[in-house]
Amino acid sequence: MIKKKPRQSTEINASSMADIAFLLLIFFLVTTTIASDRGLPIRLPPKTEDKQDIIIPERNIFNVFLNSNNQLLVEENLMQMEDVKEAAKEFIMNNGKDPKSSDSPQKAIISLKTDRGTDYAAYINVMDELKSAYNELRAEYMGLTLTQYLRLENNPNGEHPKYDDAKKAIPYQLSEAEPTSVGG
Repeated sequence: MIKKKPRQSTEINASSMADIAFLLLIFFLVTTTIASDRGLPIRLPPKTEDKQDIIIPERNIFNVFLNSNNQLLVEENLMQMEDVKEAAKEFIMNNGKDPKSSDSPQKAIISLKTDRGTDYAAYINVMDELKSAYNELRAEYMGLTLTQYLRLENNPNGEHPKYDDAKKAIPYQLSEAEPTSVGG
């Protein structure tokens, strides 16, 4: 009689599978980059312990209000987004000529206020227009094109001799007020 060999088991040895899965998990955790939101590059003023009321003449404050319908009110007049930059530049560089505008660029303050229902994109557009007004004025002060100034601002290592002077002559002074309730 012919003896049959016992059938071998078809199971796969899985004792090292947990080790392999663990190593793959570690590999992917180490090699994966996690994107992080950077937010807005806004520098806050230093915290002061003194709580003093600072009185600023009304003529040195340029009021910009963005309501919940994304309508722009500048000095209580309805204005289009594309006109804000020029209006801000005129206000900042008034130098006391118009009694309703700023005394000087150092004293000019732009006050931005929004409603809680304002679209984030509209808010960012207004901020961009106001920042662009300051950038154009500083570039003009330094005798540079806007592109040259922005390249210089993004690379402070190769500073221009007038860069610090421009920042002192035309300081970026933007005050953001607490948003109001929708319609309030």
